[in-house]
Amino acid sequence: MGASGPMTGMLSLQNVWVEYGDKIVLERVDLEIAERSFVSIVGPSGAGKSTLLRLLLGQEAPTRGQILLDGKPLKAECGPDRGVVFQRYSVFPHLDARRNVLFGLECAGAPITGRLFGAARRAALEQADEMLAAVGLGDSGHVYPAQMSGGMQQRLAIAQALVKRPRILLLDEPFGALDPGIRRDMHTLITRLWREHALTIAMVTHDISEAFTLATRVLTLDKRRHDPHAPHRYGATAIYDLALDRRITAEAASSSITIDTNHNN
Repeated sequence: MGASGPMTGMLSLQNVWVEYGDKIVLERVDLEIAERSFVSIVGPSGAGKSTLLRLLLGQEAPTRGQILLDGKPLKAECGPDRGVVFQRYSVFPHLDARRNVLFGLECAGAPITGRLFGAARRAALEQADEMLAAVGLGDSGHVYPAQMSGGMQQRLAIAQALVKRPRILLLDEPFGALDPGIRRDMHTLITRLWREHALTIAMVTHDISEAFTLATRVLTLDKRRHDPHAPHRYGATAIYDLALDRRITAEAASSSITIDTNHNN
């Protein structure tokens, strides 16, 4: 299923604040994130970018305000509707690639024992193999993370996140540690997976070019108010919110953000 068609509201952040004691990290965050959008989140260090991602993941709850998913309060724990990929490779070093991807399916299908058997295990192995193939690791199921390059490990982490078919994929600087050439390959991969799996993606990045290359929307988090005597008393919010049109022609490529000749938004 592609990422074309009308976009509807999915995630809603309403007057969200995050405070740790007397330190305010985020304040007055009001956002509507459409289904199947690709949102890049940029801003200076300490502006609450990763905090916002943790809110969407369910690792943290707002101090004030609320977050809605499909009009209902977002559950406090990360459910199967959300997947996450971090900058540091979050794979299990003692498992080969196939079992790394299989692990999430076994935990979901057999939460007590963590093991599937019979037809259920065969079906899960087939899903794992399909996802490895989708990220370009179809011939590497037997390879352990220590034997992989950084790009391969990050592909494996993406396969782990997507094998349970989440609606929302959260990326926390996922390509920051990769060499430029490998990073470009990963950009192509994540764009294809976004379209093919009809994902809604929120990605934190320090790379402005990356943000504009991949996203349908770029959010900048920063503080609107500053007090030099008490800098911790004001939090960041979305000070810029720029929607991007990715449906552009090849002729405009030299002055445009990215190219989508198939008119997939």
